[in-house]
Amino acid sequence: QVQLVESGGGLVQAGGSLRLSCKAPRLIFSVFTTYIMGWYRQAPEKERELVATITSSKTTDYADSAKGRFTISRDNSQKKIYLQMNNLKPEDTAVYYCSAYTPTGGHSWGPGTQVTVSS
Repeated sequence: QVQLVESGGGLVQAGGSLRLSCKAPRLIFSVFTTYIMGWYRQAPEKERELVATITSSKTTDYADSAKGRFTISRDNSQKKIYLQMNNLKPEDTAVYYCSAYTPTGGHSWGPGTQVTVSS
């Protein structure tokens, strides 16, 4: 399992922006680059769902709900990923989880950070 630490959640009004960060403090650079990193979210009484993923070569993938509003980025040298969220909507309210994934090891998860969007 990979230790992941998220930050940047909070309360924002609809239409506002937030930037989430996630760091893998105990991974060395060369190991960090083997992981597909991503953001997932879970709203109350709903399943955890994909928001966005990014490979080491910075290929990205987004859920339809995130396209055009959210941007995932990655700094391999800092062992960090980010999620810039713009034009936030009340339906974006959820706990956001950072993920580190490999096909052999599966997912490692951070503890999550709460994002609340008020209308």
